[in-house]
Amino acid sequence: MGIFKRLSDVFKANINDLISKAENPEKMLNQMIIDMNEHLIEAKKGVASSIADEKRLERQLLENKNKSKEWESKAMLAVKAGKDDLAKQALVRKQEYEGYVVQLQPQWEAQHAACAKLKESLKALQDKIEEAQRKKNILIARAKRAETTKKINQTMGNIGNNDAFAVFDRMSEKVEKIEAEADAMVELSDLSTEGSLESEFKKLESGQGKGADLLLEELKAKMNEGEGGN
Repeated sequence: MGIFKRLSDVFKANINDLISKAENPEKMLNQMIIDMNEHLIEAKKGVASSIADEKRLERQLLENKNKSKEWESKAMLAVKAGKDDLAKQALVRKQEYEGYVVQLQPQWEAQHAACAKLKESLKALQDKIEEAQRKKNILIARAKRAETTKKINQTMGNIGNNDAFAVFDRMSEKVEKIEAEADAMVELSDLSTEGSLESEFKKLESGQGKGADLLLEELKAKMNEGEGGN
């Protein structure tokens, strides 16, 4: 269980460091998940090593049990053959392997129990990381909503500022001035047109237009007379 205690201490130290430096919630939470998964990998390695030790002890235990049975069978074979001395030697070897079994049995049982607890702890760690992943996604979504709301409120605050509306008022006055100047130019243009029209009518009324026609007719008549005389 020490492996999880060490990893927990390291992880807590890293988390405290991240929180103290946190500026971007999304970046911090993503880094936390990365760190968790790295610690999970280390934990898996430690558990795998413990399981390997358990398997090694179990294999040794079974080998010694088999050897004990094997030498017991040899002793029985020697007894059947009437070779008691050989049977005694076989029984001594059997006793040696039984002694190994007595030593290995509690070691394997302890290692087996420890591995069972490590597996449970590893499963709990995996579950917590999955939960953290789900919480991370929720927190990031909340952080984005909060940031968006903050920006909207800032924009609304700026728009609501009297200075902002003063700009619109000044621009409105400027547009009205330009419109008034355009209307004045149109009015002046109309006056100019009316003056020209009145001038034409005055010419007609004074007879200047009619005199020009008579002069033209007289010129044409004169030219016709000259052609007839030729």
